[in-house]
Amino acid sequence: MIILSAKDSVDDKVEGLEIGADDYLAKPFHLAELMARIKSVIRRNQQDGENILVYKNISIDPDNRTVKVGKEELILNRKEYDLLYYFVIHPEKTLQKTTLAEAIWGDYIDQSDSLDFIYSQIKNLRKKLKALNSEADFQAVYGIGYKFV
Repeated sequence: MIILSAKDSVDDKVEGLEIGADDYLAKPFHLAELMARIKSVIRRNQQDGENILVYKNISIDPDNRTVKVGKEELILNRKEYDLLYYFVIHPEKTLQKTTLAEAIWGDYIDQSDSLDFIYSQIKNLRKKLKALNSEADFQAVYGIGYKFV
């Protein structure tokens, strides 16, 4: 069960989770975020409550915001983590730069002059993943965005 509510205080969220909700999402929210949370609840139910996401040799623990490549922990900043998480929940799908920007940086992204910062975040992530021998990598799709394969 996911609670969607206009109430966004910490007390309201805690109460909703304590009465049995799997997640709590306050308005306004992005449809992409709601979809990711629905998939997360489904995934946890299919994995007997385990919340670890695994793609190739990368494992992500969303509760603790940690990432491992093999057995080694990957140290990421907040945006790098959010970006990698978004790609892992959408593996092998071509994601447009605007979709990535809205999902990670929010509604104010349309005020940005360009989306070049996504390239630098992908470049940094690629370098860090490669250093730990990741089996997954980012593939640029010319004129569209990126794919995580």
